[in-house]
Amino acid sequence: MNKFFKSILALGVTSALGISAVNAATYQVIDKGDVSSLKYTYSQQENNSGEAAISGTDIYNFPVQFQYLDVDDYDAIVSLAENGHEAVHELVDIEDETALRNGTPTANDLSWVIRFLKARTGNSLYQEVGDVFAMTNFTGQTTLFNVFDEKFVGSDVYTRSTKEFISGITNEGWVYGTASAPYLPLDFTESDNDEVTHWVREFTTRGFFSPDGGANIIEIIPPSEIDLPEAQRFGGESAILDISESHFAVGFASTSIDQNAIDFITDETGGCADPNVVDDIPFKVCVQRIIANIYNTEAIKWTIDAEGTVSSETLGHLVTPHEDDEREYVNYAQAINNSGVAVGYAHGWVDETETNPSVRESRSFYAVVYKNGQVTDFTDDHGKYFDSRAYDINDAGIAVGHANVFVNGNQRTKFYHVDTNAENMEMILPTDFFVGSSSTARAINENGMIVGEGEFETHNDNASNPRRTHGFLYDTTAKTFTDLNSFLACDSAYTVIEARDINDANEISATALVKVPRRDSKGELMLDEKGEQLTEDVVRAVTLKPIAGEIEDCSTVEEKVERQGAGFGILSLMFLVVVGIRRRFN
Repeated sequence: MNKFFKSILALGVTSALGISAVNAATYQVIDKGDVSSLKYTYSQQENNSGEAAISGTDIYNFPVQFQYLDVDDYDAIVSLAENGHEAVHELVDIEDETALRNGTPTANDLSWVIRFLKARTGNSLYQEVGDVFAMTNFTGQTTLFNVFDEKFVGSDVYTRSTKEFISGITNEGWVYGTASAPYLPLDFTESDNDEVTHWVREFTTRGFFSPDGGANIIEIIPPSEIDLPEAQRFGGESAILDISESHFAVGFASTSIDQNAIDFITDETGGCADPNVVDDIPFKVCVQRIIANIYNTEAIKWTIDAEGTVSSETLGHLVTPHEDDEREYVNYAQAINNSGVAVGYAHGWVDETETNPSVRESRSFYAVVYKNGQVTDFTDDHGKYFDSRAYDINDAGIAVGHANVFVNGNQRTKFYHVDTNAENMEMILPTDFFVGSSSTARAINENGMIVGEGEFETHNDNASNPRRTHGFLYDTTAKTFTDLNSFLACDSAYTVIEARDINDANEISATALVKVPRRDSKGELMLDEKGEQLTEDVVRAVTLKPIAGEIEDCSTVEEKVERQGAGFGILSLMFLVVVGIRRRFN
């Protein structure tokens, strides 16, 4: 599978440890985002012991390396602020240009520098901003742990150029996920004797696991870095998306390189092997410019033995294309249970009865189960359901996810559950917030409790006016669907916008909106003109813990979303969060 399409956005959350509980509620909110260096934190998973895997973003005091900026760069930053400050909420024009050019900007001006760098993502002549962080909460305190990032030479400062996605945590405390290599400066002299600095990295993304909570990181080396000739090893790609208690792991890894990419890299007349090309850019930079599009990857199942030795097997595709079909065929494994049964999604034919596909046979994505060496699609009617995903499976073999359907002419996602043990597997789509709501199931525990998120607003949505989401809980036994915010006290400071996981104690890993004191890009508290504390809405990683009580009638209480003042700006942020850092890759 060649992942030309893959794009992982990044966002997360921060917070302070706190508990919001009222005896009349049925769940209390435990805020687990106590990370002073980050603005946002975002829940991924919590094990049965209450230990949590959390993602974060928007670091304070991002370590800009000002020595690599020149006069033209500073001019561009000043121009960016001058022309854009009226359209950017919370920022003003450059406050102290002299301090900025001396590399000691104010917090406002530092924000403009970071915006300048982010706008040049992918340009090897500029420092990269990674800004996705892995965290754990083992003893009630959320702390960052480093996966592959490195410190600048002669410094105790990390580059913060990596994207370190933590996917989850097992009941033994194993943490796992995928992360990129850091971008490090490489000095280079061009053919005209101009001296420049390029920012390069060793690989794009690599799976990892740690059996000791992050103290020691074990990399998943992709097959492409073992099986291919030395000249074709450029780091490869791999990712771990789930690990079971029985030490089965699933995800993906690169197995080969697209032939067109190999031809370009070895081309001596305009490619990376051309002496005239490498006179002006390093060979590694030439490869880096195209590397995001070169790998063919496969869904893979790994087995980790008692000594930590990792063995692997590819899980296969759903369909076999025509021999002349040169399109990429995608397959992902998203989750695996203790019996080694995995679920995910793969390319399949729109006509589910097709046995003799044409060169350009119509296709879509369909949720699948990987079991007994077979890849099986459980979407019965491809004319009705399409572009489906499976995100989780429990030990009873019940899988959950979402499928796309048309509702009143509009395309929507609808969450489902399915028994993968059945001879004729059938997706069951329960009623969610309302008929036209989009919803997604993210996880299911051993009690048959499903969590996810769905649209609760009913207006006609569009790109400029999307609907907001709430987290939900669905009980497959009682067949009840509940907005998670209904379980909270009416005066709770938190609004749960999505649920990512649920453990066997029915404790829910979720992300919530909460209003907090506002901080600038250096992490300092911000005051208004009268000296009063400013506030802002942020997203926080929270745990929802069951307590004795009853659901309150909040009909006379002001609606939470309005109470918290969550306008379109923070809503846009939520969409980045929802689309960005995911426990399961979308």
